[in-house]
Amino acid sequence: MRILVLSDIHANWPALQAVAEEPHDLCLFLGDLVDYALEPSPCLEWVRRNCAYAVRGNHDHGAAHDVHVNGRAGFKFLTGMTRPLTRERLSSEELRYLGRLPVSQMTTIEQTRFLLVHASPRDPLDEYSPPDPEFWSRRLANIDTDVVCVGHTHHPYVIEAEGKLILNPGSVGQPRDGDPRASYAVIEDGQVELKRVDYPIEETIRVIEESSLPGQVKAMLAEVYRRGGPVPANPLNGVHRSH
Repeated sequence: MRILVLSDIHANWPALQAVAEEPHDLCLFLGDLVDYALEPSPCLEWVRRNCAYAVRGNHDHGAAHDVHVNGRAGFKFLTGMTRPLTRERLSSEELRYLGRLPVSQMTTIEQTRFLLVHASPRDPLDEYSPPDPEFWSRRLANIDTDVVCVGHTHHPYVIEAEGKLILNPGSVGQPRDGDPRASYAVIEDGQVELKRVDYPIEETIRVIEESSLPGQVKAMLAEVYRRGGPVPANPLNGVHRSH
């Protein structure tokens, strides 16, 4: 069994297309289809067609429920600026799909129990979960599973805690660890491989440049994609990190 694990696509269609990990038997998606990049519809359709299991991320939730974000800097600022365009570019049915995604899923694959959640078992949508066994030990009590798959941090890692494997595949569409290549994971015969792949970043930026976003926002997003994060300072305030 070869399992493809994806998270945090963030409407980056060129990056998602580059993840040509074939063949695979099953695909798991850990949330955040939308915001930041501006091609949410083909990404959503790809996940619907290809992912056997998918959970809701905080950006999916916010876009589906029209949550306004008024951040003055950093990723919150970029979320607030791109979300209206995200909603414009999705149909009502597509927005309902985002809102109906479960916040967590348990499934058994070949006698291995998986928990899928975007952020953490304690706070499925928003808690930042670092690669820290002590942090995870406090969150795995009374959770009967073998593998926990999470996203949200945009940083890939694999660790063990409390006899369980914790896998974060990183971000397909907006890596923030200094490597701009799309990040994902493959599980095969019980072994996890974290993988990276180049994609045409300038094509993602071209779509942003052709949008109605303000010029400063376009420049900030372009730098994020080219550098693999973080957000450069903007005129409203200094850099503020948000997930």
